Amino acid sequence: MRDLILFPRKTRFWWRPSMATSFLNGERAVVVFFIGILFYSLPPSLLFHGVALSLLTLASFSLEISFDSSNSPSLFRTRPGASSGILLGAVTLPSLLLSKLVQLSRGFSLDQLQLQEIQYLTLQYWATSASACSVVLFLAFARRRSSLSPSHWGARFSLCSIFLGILISVAALATTSQIGMHPALKLAWVFCHGLASVKLIQHFLKTFPSCASIGEAFLVTSGIVLYFFDMLLLTTKKLHGLLVSSESVTAEYETSRSEISIIIQGLVLGLLLYPIALKYFLQIWEWSINTSPAGARRYHEIGRTVIFLASLGFVLIVIVPSWMQFVKGFHVHPFFWVISFVFSEPSKRLSMCIYWMCIICVSVLRFYNISKNSKIERILLRKYYHLMAVLMFLPALIFQPKFLDLAFGAALAIFLMLEIIRVWRIWPLGQPINQFMNAFTDHRDSDLLIVSHFSLLLGCALPIWMSTGYNDRPLAPFAGILSLGIGDTMASMVGHKYGVLRWSKTG
Repeated sequence: MRDLILFPRKTRFWWRPSMATSFLNGERAVVVFFIGILFYSLPPSLLFHGVALSLLTLASFSLEISFDSSNSPSLFRTRPGASSGILLGAVTLPSLLLSKLVQLSRGFSLDQLQLQEIQYLTLQYWATSASACSVVLFLAFARRRSSLSPSHWGARFSLCSIFLGILISVAALATTSQIGMHPALKLAWVFCHGLASVKLIQHFLKTFPSCASIGEAFLVTSGIVLYFFDMLLLTTKKLHGLLVSSESVTAEYETSRSEISIIIQGLVLGLLLYPIALKYFLQIWEWSINTSPAGARRYHEIGRTVIFLASLGFVLIVIVPSWMQFVKGFHVHPFFWVISFVFSEPSKRLSMCIYWMCIICVSVLRFYNISKNSKIERILLRKYYHLMAVLMFLPALIFQPKFLDLAFGAALAIFLMLEIIRVWRIWPLGQPINQFMNAFTDHRDSDLLIVSHFSLLLGCALPIWMSTGYNDRPLAPFAGILSLGIGDTMASMVGHKYGVLRWSKTG
């Protein structure tokens, strides 16, 4: 077939049929296919939501091609050897929330849930879309400024798509009757999400260079912003209920929150915000040591440990539980609520804990010895932990799903604390934890920040957490465990044994 040559103004762009495979590699094809299926299943009431998501997909798709095909130096210090991943990072959360909206709309048509659930999730969807659009807009402007050819088609097309998507989103958000907030408040709320996402991804890529691709940083920062503003909205609603009489408080965003979800949210966000305070505490400690006599410096490490334990204990025992009790109204301290919850069915839940501890101890000790004394590649060794996750979580999901929710939150909190100890080198556990974790890392991890264990845990936990409440898909909670524990493991083993057949050079 003869090549088709296009001559836009200022640039010359050659398109060949063979370039289609390089543009639409495996990951992009899967994302586009999923967005197409999602758009096909939308009811008429969610048409504007789908159009906004389609424009976001086009913008992030063209921007990813622009980043990956560029020969100029990277704008950010990202994970070596990884593609930008902008498309997947931009559309994952909005498409996930839109899928949930489709599911809730089916339940609402069957009178199985209240309108408030749809109202709240609609606000979350537009806020997440605003975060994604803002970051894509920031990346597109950064791409245009750094490119040797400022008129690069990918950045220009991305900017046009985003601006059109913003106009449609603002019109839909201001006119929809499902959200009862004042239009100015709705626009300000989603604007704050977008601004916070841009600032956070800049801070993340600067503070943790070479730890993640742009898409991975995109996904993490969007999730943190969404989770934090959800906490802020819950707190604001509670304050509004205290300041205004209960008869005048509307229930537009009143959603059913279980005690377990509040406990997990408080723990995770408290531990994510805690390093900011720890940084200033340790800076004050360092300053006091530097101005003290030289003989006092031998207590430096012990002092750092005391400050860490005291501040962490104050956050986890006082500050975080106080917020939980304020928002949810626990009649007892949340820590004692967890104990009473575990011992409400002691034979099942304690035996499950013993089962987990046995698997963890045997597997970790065995795999750690193998990693030191064997030549097995790290990527295969790490896949054994995926199989271990299946053995641990699948029985609990079948027999004790609520207890598994709480256990996932506790495990995520422990992982965050261990990573804080490792990064800050808190004596005496900082260095041993760092050596232990490095035994399972490969070229995709950085010594500055290790995220593989977080990815495995969240990949298994998020489908279960998002399936709480109304769910007409019984197999949805099993998606993470089966795809990561079995599908990803088998893909790695088969690929390692039989090699790789790439769809395109960039795939």
